[in-house]
Amino acid sequence: MNLSTQPLILVINPGSTSTKVALFRGRHKLTEEALRHTRDQLARFPTLWDQFDFRLSAVQAFLAKQNLPAFSLQAVVGRGCLLKPVSRGTYEVNSAMIADARQGVQGEHVSNLGCALALEISKLYGGRPLVVDPVSVDEFDPLARYSGHPLLPRRSLSHTLNLRAASLWAAERLHLDPQAGNFVVAHLGGGISIAPIRAGRIIDVNDASSGGPFSPERTGSLPLQPFIDLVFSGKYDKAAVKKMVMGEGGLVAYLGTTDAAEIEERIHQGDVKAKEVYQAMAYQIAKEIGAMATVLCGDVTAVVLTGGLVHSSFLIQEISRRIHFIARLILLPGELEMEAMAEGAWRVLTGQEKVQTY
Repeated sequence: MNLSTQPLILVINPGSTSTKVALFRGRHKLTEEALRHTRDQLARFPTLWDQFDFRLSAVQAFLAKQNLPAFSLQAVVGRGCLLKPVSRGTYEVNSAMIADARQGVQGEHVSNLGCALALEISKLYGGRPLVVDPVSVDEFDPLARYSGHPLLPRRSLSHTLNLRAASLWAAERLHLDPQAGNFVVAHLGGGISIAPIRAGRIIDVNDASSGGPFSPERTGSLPLQPFIDLVFSGKYDKAAVKKMVMGEGGLVAYLGTTDAAEIEERIHQGDVKAKEVYQAMAYQIAKEIGAMATVLCGDVTAVVLTGGLVHSSFLIQEISRRIHFIARLILLPGELEMEAMAEGAWRVLTGQEKVQTY
C-alpha cells in the first residue's frame, strides 16, 4: 500500500510532566516527541485546566517544526480520559465531552486535557478530533459490578486503551478475528490493570486506583480492617491517605524506588529484600491473572502482558512460571499508547469501525 495515500494522524497524550505527540501515516509512525514540562513551569498554574494554553502552545510549536501546512491532518487524537461510562471505540470530540472532562465527572486527571487539545488543534490543522477507548469504557458483565456492599459498586476504570489494543494486536498475531478470541490482558506500568476480554469486551477489571496487585507506586487491594483503623487513627488527613494509596504505595513504599531496572540490579547484587518484594508483586499479578481466567471459565486463547514492566525479564519469569498452565503467553513490551490511539483513528478513517457519539 502506498504510504503517501494513508491518512495523516496527529496523536496527543498529556502526562504529568510531559505532553507526548506523534505523527502517523496510517499505522506508520513518522515522528514522536515528548514535550517536557518542568515542575517549576507547571507550578505556575493553580489548576489542571490553567495548564491548557501552555500545553497547547507546546503542541503548536512541535507542529511548526514539522512544517505542517494548515488543514493537512485527517485526524487529531487526544488521550481518552475520565468521562461518563461509555462503550469501547473511537469517539468524536464534542461540547458534551469537553464539559464532562472539565467538570471531572469521574475524577480529575491530566488526560482530561486530551480531548480539548485535539479539538483546538483540529481547528488549525484540520482533521476529525477524536479520542480512542477512554479510561471510562464500561462493558462489565452484571456480576462484575458487585463488591460486597450496595453503597460501593465496582467501577470499570482501567488502562482501557492499552488493554483493548493489546487484545487486538494479539488476535492479529494469532490470525484471529478480533471478536473471536478470549484474552486475559495485563497492563503492567506505574499502575496495573488486568482484564478478561471476551469477544472484544472488557467484562471485568481491577480498578488500578483501588484494587488488584500492588504496582510500582500504588498499593492495590489492602486488608480492609487495618486500613479502616489507619484512616481513623487521626495521624493522616484524606490527602495523605490518598497519596499513600496512589503515588507512594507499592514498590516505592517498600523499596524507595519505582525503577524496575534499579530493583533488578539490587537483586543481582544480592539484595534479599528487593528480591522478595519484587517476587511478591509478580505473585499478586499472577494471582489476579488466574482470577480473571476463571471469569472466562478457563477458556483463554492467550494471556497478554503489555506495558513498561514487560521489559523486566526477572518479573516476567516470575509471572510466567505461575500462569503457564492457563494459556499461551504473548509479550507486548513497552508503552504502546501512541500506536493504539493512532490505530483507533485509522480504523475509523478506513471504514473498519464507525465513529461513536458521546
